[in-house]
Amino acid sequence: MTSGMELARAAAVLMGSGITGVRPMGGGDLSEIMTVWLDDGRPVVVKNGPAPRIEADMLWALRAAGAPAPEVLAVDDTVLVLEWIDGTDPMRSAWTDLGRVLRTLHAADPTALAPSGHYGWARDFAFGNLTIGNGFRDDWALFWAEQRLLVHVPHVAPAIARRLESLARTIPDRLPARPTPALLHGDLWSGNVLAKDGRISALVDPACCIGHAEADFAMLTLFARPTSDFWEAYGPREPGSAERVTLYRLWPALVHLRLFGSAYHDMVTALLAEVKA
Repeated sequence: MTSGMELARAAAVLMGSGITGVRPMGGGDLSEIMTVWLDDGRPVVVKNGPAPRIEADMLWALRAAGAPAPEVLAVDDTVLVLEWIDGTDPMRSAWTDLGRVLRTLHAADPTALAPSGHYGWARDFAFGNLTIGNGFRDDWALFWAEQRLLVHVPHVAPAIARRLESLARTIPDRLPARPTPALLHGDLWSGNVLAKDGRISALVDPACCIGHAEADFAMLTLFARPTSDFWEAYGPREPGSAERVTLYRLWPALVHLRLFGSAYHDMVTALLAEVKA
Protein backbone atom coordinates (compact mmCIF):
# COMPACT_ATOMS: atom_id res chain seq x y z
CA MET A 1 0.00 0.00 0.00
CA THR A 2 1.29 3.48 -0.88
CA SER A 3 2.23 5.54 2.18
CA GLY A 4 3.89 8.73 3.41
CA MET A 5 5.68 10.94 0.92
CA GLU A 6 5.23 8.26 -1.71
CA LEU A 7 1.48 8.73 -1.37
CA ALA A 8 1.81 12.52 -1.63
CA ARG A 9 4.02 12.24 -4.71
CA ALA A 10 1.61 9.83 -6.36
CA ALA A 11 -1.21 12.29 -5.80
CA ALA A 12 0.84 15.14 -7.20
CA VAL A 13 1.56 13.12 -10.34
CA LEU A 14 -2.16 12.50 -10.80
CA MET A 15 -2.75 16.24 -10.45
CA GLY A 16 0.13 17.16 -12.78
CA SER A 17 1.76 19.24 -10.07
CA GLY A 18 4.64 19.45 -7.65
CA ILE A 19 4.36 19.55 -3.85
CA THR A 20 5.01 22.51 -1.58
CA GLY A 21 3.88 20.98 1.70
CA VAL A 22 2.49 17.89 3.39
CA ARG A 23 0.68 17.50 6.71
CA PRO A 24 -0.85 14.33 8.19
CA MET A 25 -4.53 14.64 9.10
CA GLY A 26 -6.39 13.26 12.08
CA GLY A 27 -8.22 9.96 11.89
CA GLY A 28 -6.79 7.53 9.44
CA ASP A 29 -7.27 4.38 11.52
CA LEU A 30 -7.89 2.36 8.37
CA SER A 31 -6.11 4.41 5.71
CA GLU A 32 -3.48 7.10 5.53
CA ILE A 33 -4.81 10.62 4.98
CA MET A 34 -3.00 13.92 4.60
CA THR A 35 -3.26 17.46 3.33
CA VAL A 36 -0.95 18.12 0.40
CA TRP A 37 -0.22 21.60 -0.94
CA LEU A 38 0.29 21.75 -4.70
CA ASP A 39 2.48 24.13 -6.68
CA ASP A 40 -0.37 26.62 -7.09
CA GLY A 41 -0.76 26.84 -3.29
CA ARG A 42 -3.97 24.84 -3.30
CA PRO A 43 -4.47 22.29 -0.51
CA VAL A 44 -5.96 18.93 -1.43
CA VAL A 45 -6.80 15.90 0.67
CA VAL A 46 -4.97 12.73 -0.25
CA LYS A 47 -5.73 9.25 1.03
CA ASN A 48 -5.10 5.64 0.20
CA GLY A 49 -7.21 2.66 1.18
CA PRO A 50 -8.31 -0.70 -0.11
CA ALA A 51 -10.52 0.64 -2.91
CA PRO A 52 -10.03 4.30 -3.90
CA ARG A 53 -12.03 4.00 -7.12
CA ILE A 54 -15.04 2.53 -5.31
CA GLU A 55 -14.86 5.25 -2.67
CA ALA A 56 -14.74 7.83 -5.46
CA ASP A 57 -17.91 6.33 -6.95
CA MET A 58 -19.60 6.60 -3.56
CA LEU A 59 -18.61 10.25 -3.16
CA TRP A 60 -19.95 11.01 -6.64
CA ALA A 61 -23.20 9.30 -5.66
CA LEU A 62 -23.52 11.41 -2.50
CA ARG A 63 -22.97 14.60 -4.47
CA ALA A 64 -25.46 13.56 -7.15
CA ALA A 65 -28.03 12.96 -4.39
CA GLY A 66 -27.64 16.55 -3.17
CA ALA A 67 -25.55 15.81 -0.09
CA PRO A 68 -22.41 17.86 0.59
CA ALA A 69 -19.35 15.74 -0.18
CA PRO A 70 -15.86 16.59 -1.40
CA GLU A 71 -15.25 16.74 -5.12
CA VAL A 72 -13.09 13.91 -6.45
CA LEU A 73 -10.15 15.61 -8.18
CA ALA A 74 -8.22 12.49 -9.20
CA VAL A 75 -8.20 8.78 -8.46
CA ASP A 76 -6.39 5.60 -9.40
CA ASP A 77 -6.06 2.15 -7.87
CA THR A 78 -3.99 3.38 -4.91
CA VAL A 79 -4.64 7.09 -4.40
CA LEU A 80 -7.71 9.30 -4.00
CA VAL A 81 -7.35 13.09 -4.28
CA LEU A 82 -10.19 15.23 -2.92
CA GLU A 83 -10.91 18.90 -2.60
CA TRP A 84 -9.96 20.30 0.79
CA ILE A 85 -13.03 21.40 2.75
CA ASP A 86 -13.09 23.47 5.93
CA GLY A 87 -14.92 21.40 8.50
CA THR A 88 -13.13 22.04 11.77
CA ASP A 89 -16.13 22.61 14.06
CA PRO A 90 -17.58 19.80 16.21
CA MET A 91 -20.42 17.93 14.52
CA ARG A 92 -22.67 18.73 17.49
CA SER A 93 -22.66 22.36 16.35
CA ALA A 94 -24.68 21.41 13.28
CA TRP A 95 -27.26 18.81 14.33
CA THR A 96 -30.10 20.70 12.67
CA ASP A 97 -28.31 20.91 9.34
CA LEU A 98 -27.27 17.26 9.55
CA GLY A 99 -30.92 16.30 9.88
CA ARG A 100 -31.73 18.29 6.75
CA VAL A 101 -28.75 16.86 4.85
CA LEU A 102 -29.61 13.28 5.75
CA ARG A 103 -33.25 13.73 4.77
CA THR A 104 -32.11 15.10 1.39
CA LEU A 105 -29.79 12.13 0.89
CA HIS A 106 -32.42 9.56 1.79
CA ALA A 107 -35.10 11.22 -0.35
CA ALA A 108 -32.98 11.15 -3.52
CA ASP A 109 -33.96 8.69 -6.24
CA PRO A 110 -31.35 5.85 -6.19
CA THR A 111 -32.51 4.02 -9.29
CA ALA A 112 -29.34 4.91 -11.20
CA LEU A 113 -27.31 3.05 -8.57
CA ALA A 114 -29.20 -0.24 -8.27
CA PRO A 115 -31.64 -2.33 -10.29
CA SER A 116 -35.21 -1.25 -9.59
CA GLY A 117 -36.47 -2.67 -6.33
CA HIS A 118 -33.07 -4.03 -5.28
CA TYR A 119 -30.84 -3.31 -2.31
CA GLY A 120 -27.06 -3.36 -1.92
CA TRP A 121 -24.20 -1.99 -3.99
CA ALA A 122 -22.63 -3.02 -7.27
CA ARG A 123 -19.18 -3.76 -5.82
CA ASP A 124 -17.77 -5.03 -2.55
CA PHE A 125 -15.96 -2.50 -0.37
CA ALA A 126 -13.77 -2.75 2.72
CA PHE A 127 -12.85 -1.15 6.03
CA GLY A 128 -9.12 -1.73 6.06
CA ASN A 129 -8.69 -5.47 5.53
CA LEU A 130 -12.30 -6.28 6.49
CA THR A 131 -14.39 -6.89 3.38
CA ILE A 132 -17.89 -5.44 3.13
CA GLY A 133 -19.71 -7.83 0.85
CA ASN A 134 -22.42 -6.27 -1.25
CA GLY A 135 -24.13 -7.35 -4.46
CA PHE A 136 -27.87 -6.87 -4.94
CA ARG A 137 -30.90 -8.55 -3.40
CA ASP A 138 -34.59 -7.82 -3.88
CA ASP A 139 -35.21 -8.46 -0.17
CA TRP A 140 -33.65 -5.96 2.22
CA ALA A 141 -34.16 -8.11 5.32
CA LEU A 142 -32.31 -11.02 3.72
CA PHE A 143 -29.55 -8.69 2.49
CA TRP A 144 -29.05 -7.44 6.04
CA ALA A 145 -29.16 -10.90 7.59
CA GLU A 146 -26.70 -12.40 5.13
CA GLN A 147 -24.39 -9.52 4.20
CA ARG A 148 -24.27 -7.62 7.47
CA LEU A 149 -24.74 -10.24 10.22
CA LEU A 150 -24.03 -13.82 9.15
CA VAL A 151 -20.80 -12.85 7.37
CA HIS A 152 -19.25 -12.30 10.81
CA VAL A 153 -20.11 -15.74 12.18
CA PRO A 154 -16.80 -17.42 11.16
CA HIS A 155 -14.79 -14.57 12.72
CA VAL A 156 -16.28 -14.12 16.20
CA ALA A 157 -16.40 -16.18 19.38
CA PRO A 158 -18.66 -19.25 19.17
CA ALA A 159 -21.11 -17.90 21.75
CA ILE A 160 -21.62 -14.70 19.73
CA ALA A 161 -21.77 -16.69 16.48
CA ARG A 162 -24.60 -18.86 17.79
CA ARG A 163 -26.57 -15.79 18.87
CA LEU A 164 -26.06 -14.16 15.47
CA GLU A 165 -27.28 -17.27 13.69
CA SER A 166 -30.35 -17.39 15.90
CA LEU A 167 -31.01 -13.68 15.36
CA ALA A 168 -30.59 -13.94 11.59
CA ARG A 169 -33.42 -16.46 11.41
CA THR A 170 -35.77 -13.84 12.88
CA ILE A 171 -34.68 -10.91 10.70
CA PRO A 172 -37.51 -11.34 8.14
CA ASP A 173 -39.93 -10.75 11.02
CA ARG A 174 -38.01 -7.74 12.34
CA LEU A 175 -36.98 -5.77 9.26
CA PRO A 176 -39.01 -4.79 6.19
CA ALA A 177 -38.38 -6.84 3.08
CA ARG A 178 -38.99 -3.91 0.73
CA PRO A 179 -38.56 -0.53 2.39
CA THR A 180 -38.39 2.55 0.19
CA PRO A 181 -34.87 2.28 -1.28
CA ALA A 182 -32.56 5.04 -0.04
CA LEU A 183 -28.92 5.88 -0.65
CA LEU A 184 -27.12 5.28 2.64
CA HIS A 185 -23.87 6.91 3.66
CA GLY A 186 -23.12 3.70 5.54
CA ASP A 187 -20.53 4.90 8.09
CA LEU A 188 -22.10 8.01 9.54
CA TRP A 189 -20.19 8.71 12.75
CA SER A 190 -18.99 12.12 13.89
CA GLY A 191 -15.53 11.76 12.39
CA ASN A 192 -17.08 11.40 8.93
CA VAL A 193 -19.18 14.55 9.23
CA LEU A 194 -17.43 17.88 8.66
CA ALA A 195 -19.11 21.00 10.03
CA LYS A 196 -18.42 24.72 9.95
CA ASP A 197 -20.45 27.65 11.29
CA GLY A 198 -23.49 25.54 12.08
CA ARG A 199 -23.61 23.89 8.66
CA ILE A 200 -22.49 20.52 7.35
CA SER A 201 -19.49 21.11 5.10
CA ALA A 202 -19.20 17.54 3.86
CA LEU A 203 -19.94 13.89 4.48
CA VAL A 204 -16.74 11.88 3.98
CA ASP A 205 -15.48 8.27 4.07
CA PRO A 206 -18.73 6.65 2.88
CA ALA A 207 -19.53 2.95 2.78
CA CYS A 208 -22.61 3.36 0.63
CA CYS A 209 -25.35 0.96 -0.24
CA ILE A 210 -28.99 1.19 -1.22
CA GLY A 211 -31.16 0.17 1.70
CA HIS A 212 -33.50 1.17 4.50
CA ALA A 213 -32.93 4.80 5.49
CA GLU A 214 -33.03 3.92 9.18
CA ALA A 215 -29.78 1.97 8.87
CA ASP A 216 -27.89 5.28 8.67
CA PHE A 217 -29.11 6.13 12.16
CA ALA A 218 -27.25 3.11 13.55
CA MET A 219 -23.70 4.40 13.37
CA LEU A 220 -24.84 7.93 14.14
CA THR A 221 -26.40 6.83 17.42
CA LEU A 222 -23.80 4.19 18.34
CA PHE A 223 -21.35 6.76 19.71
CA ALA A 224 -23.42 9.97 19.80
CA ARG A 225 -26.85 11.16 20.83
CA PRO A 226 -28.48 13.34 18.17
CA THR A 227 -30.42 16.23 19.64
CA SER A 228 -34.12 16.84 19.18
CA ASP A 229 -33.12 19.48 16.60
CA PHE A 230 -31.67 16.72 14.41
CA TRP A 231 -34.78 14.56 14.57
CA GLU A 232 -37.07 17.53 13.97
CA ALA A 233 -35.05 18.60 10.92
CA TYR A 234 -34.96 15.04 9.58
CA GLY A 235 -38.71 14.66 9.89
CA PRO A 236 -41.11 11.86 10.80
CA ARG A 237 -39.82 8.32 11.29
CA GLU A 238 -41.69 5.11 10.66
CA PRO A 239 -43.37 3.35 13.58
CA GLY A 240 -40.98 0.90 15.26
CA SER A 241 -37.90 2.80 14.12
CA ALA A 242 -36.21 2.77 17.54
CA GLU A 243 -36.30 -1.04 17.77
CA ARG A 244 -34.99 -1.47 14.23
CA VAL A 245 -32.18 1.04 14.74
CA THR A 246 -30.99 -0.98 17.75
CA LEU A 247 -30.84 -4.01 15.48
CA TYR A 248 -29.01 -2.07 12.79
CA ARG A 249 -26.37 -1.00 15.35
CA LEU A 250 -25.15 -4.58 15.54
CA TRP A 251 -23.40 -4.30 12.20
CA PRO A 252 -21.05 -1.41 13.08
CA ALA A 253 -20.51 -2.94 16.52
CA LEU A 254 -19.46 -6.24 14.92
CA VAL A 255 -17.20 -4.39 12.49
CA HIS A 256 -15.52 -2.63 15.42
CA LEU A 257 -15.13 -5.93 17.25
CA ARG A 258 -13.34 -7.48 14.30
CA LEU A 259 -11.20 -4.44 13.50
CA PHE A 260 -10.25 -3.31 16.99
CA GLY A 261 -10.67 -6.36 19.19
CA SER A 262 -12.11 -7.30 22.55
CA ALA A 263 -12.78 -3.73 23.69
CA TYR A 264 -16.01 -3.99 21.67
CA HIS A 265 -17.07 -7.41 22.97
CA ASP A 266 -19.32 -5.93 25.67
CA MET A 267 -20.95 -3.57 23.16
CA VAL A 268 -21.84 -6.47 20.87
CA THR A 269 -23.17 -8.68 23.66
CA ALA A 270 -25.21 -5.79 25.12
CA LEU A 271 -26.82 -5.12 21.73
CA LEU A 272 -27.56 -8.82 21.28
CA ALA A 273 -29.25 -8.82 24.67
CA GLU A 274 -31.19 -5.68 23.80
CA VAL A 275 -32.62 -7.29 20.68
CA LYS A 276 -33.25 -10.50 22.65
CA ALA A 277 -30.82 -12.64 20.68
